[in-house]
Amino acid sequence: MAGPATTQALRSAIQHHQAGRLPQAATLYRSVLARDPACVDALHYLGLIEFQFARYPEAAELLRRAAARAPRDPAVHGNLGAVYSALHRFDDSVVSLRHALALRPQDPVALSNLGKSLTALGQLPEALSALQQATALRPSDANTHNNLGNFFKVRRQFAEAAASFRQAITLQPDFVEALNNMGTVLVLQGRNDEALPNLERACALRPDDADIRNNLGSLLALRGQLADGMASFRRALELQPRRADIHSNLILLLQYHAGDNEAVLATERQQWQRQHALPLAAQIPPHGNERSPDRRLRLGYVSADFRDHVVGYNLLPLFAQHRHDQFEIFCYAQVPQPDSLTEKFRALADHWRDIAPLNDAQLAEQVRQDGIDVLVDLALHSAKNRLLAFARKPAPVQVSFAGYPAGTGLETIDCHLTDPYLEPALPDEPSRPDAPFRLPHTFWCYVPQTVDQPVNPLPALTNGFVTFGCLNNFCKVTDATLRHWTQVLLAVPQSRLLLLIPEGRPRQQILEAMTRATIAPERITFVDRQPREKYLALYHRIDLGLDTFPYNGHTTSLDSYWMGVPVVTLVGPTGVSRAGWSQLSNLGLTELAAHHETDFVRIVATLAQDTSRLSALRAGLRERMQRSPLMDAPRFCQGIESAYRTLWQRWCIQPTGR
Repeated sequence: MAGPATTQALRSAIQHHQAGRLPQAATLYRSVLARDPACVDALHYLGLIEFQFARYPEAAELLRRAAARAPRDPAVHGNLGAVYSALHRFDDSVVSLRHALALRPQDPVALSNLGKSLTALGQLPEALSALQQATALRPSDANTHNNLGNFFKVRRQFAEAAASFRQAITLQPDFVEALNNMGTVLVLQGRNDEALPNLERACALRPDDADIRNNLGSLLALRGQLADGMASFRRALELQPRRADIHSNLILLLQYHAGDNEAVLATERQQWQRQHALPLAAQIPPHGNERSPDRRLRLGYVSADFRDHVVGYNLLPLFAQHRHDQFEIFCYAQVPQPDSLTEKFRALADHWRDIAPLNDAQLAEQVRQDGIDVLVDLALHSAKNRLLAFARKPAPVQVSFAGYPAGTGLETIDCHLTDPYLEPALPDEPSRPDAPFRLPHTFWCYVPQTVDQPVNPLPALTNGFVTFGCLNNFCKVTDATLRHWTQVLLAVPQSRLLLLIPEGRPRQQILEAMTRATIAPERITFVDRQPREKYLALYHRIDLGLDTFPYNGHTTSLDSYWMGVPVVTLVGPTGVSRAGWSQLSNLGLTELAAHHETDFVRIVATLAQDTSRLSALRAGLRERMQRSPLMDAPRFCQGIESAYRTLWQRWCIQPTGR
């Protein structure tokens, strides 16, 4: 039994707590626990204070100890469930919250938090039921509306999600989580200018929240503020250095901002390896796979993009051509909302694993249980990657491919697939982890994925002027790109420029740059994102494509060639800055590739004055595409399967235990 001094200290701590004097309350709770480590109230309330200050591991430990000593207290178990949710330990969260609800079934807070955790686990019908019960019990609870918004966001019902977040903010104007969520869902709707004040407000209210800084960084990147985006990511990493996902976002953004500087990219990839992957190296057991060089191999692909996504479309020809007598195909799919493309991949796989509910350690264990011989990462450092599973080396041979042409920096990934033009072979190239493995011809295999969209005659013949165009993501429009474009427009005085740029600041940024270069605004035409058929039809308005730098157009350029529009590119030193060179080399059109900025302007200006040449290129480009390696799916698949077999045979002759 607690003594009078302990009881008085606890009473005083609770008074400070109720008055909002949290540091004083925390000090007194700790003094109580120093005298009585089993005091449930002190453990519980100190845990709540740690939770409020976002010190989640400390809060979880305190509440776990309280729950062990108070198995019949629904408040303790409910709060422990909330803390587990903040730690992304959603399975544990559900267990604690169900315990709390068994003790107090009509608790709207526990129901709301249960709906949140079930949503994160992809258990959507159960999540909706819990959230609807919570709303019925307490319709004016801002937190429940926020959780309901997250549910709709996962379901990709973005309008409904925005309405729920808006209701939460109306009920509680300084609700940081709702402001953050509202910003992210507006981004998903393409309403970037509206998203910015929500994220900036959330960041001002909680400047030390890494998740908000991360979301703000992503939005700034979409708005073309690449340096500001990187600064936001770096600040988020200062706050939470072990957040591998935020570090990956920074690396991906560097591809756009510094994609022509391999030293900068390599340094950041190496830092990711040291910070996040290296600590897992000691946990890697030896592989027991049968070392038979020519047997049928178990091949695993890991991706969040087995869906309506550019990576998915680029990979479909490979999956359609795979030889199942030589390879048993496993898809490890992180696709909570499958679509028609998902079903095509599912039909082409021998085995389908839904990995959305699995953490990285669980995914690695699943791969080991499946006996995968060659495991292929299809994301690199792009969104929803599972590189921390690859860091556990669950398969003897591991490869990265498809997300973008570069390496990951992971020492547990044996190589990244590339081609001879993206990364030319060097004399005496050293053997190392994550080394380039060059496919025979091309990194890409293109399929239009659309009904026939004809190539039209050259627009300049009827317009009386040349229209340049670029339909790439605005992230790729760097200062260097704008400089090239303004020089082109100055060199071809009557020309126009068509750009696929979202409304708001990005368009203003383009117009300001053009105005500074004395280029009239009416020479620039902006268009919004379009469904695929209408997007391809935009090429009917373009005579000549202008590439971005340092991150070239990839699939967008292939779309352009398919529609008869040649693209002039500037060649850089890295994979992402040599995509144009690779594609033009495979098309036999290397004369459209510039190796210096002045050559870029000269090539464009010369072509703009030669409408006969442009007309001939336009008329023959689609057939040229069809005859090239860029659309030869059987040859593409053969090259990749040969790569897998070679890598496997190399492993087979390594010493046992490797």
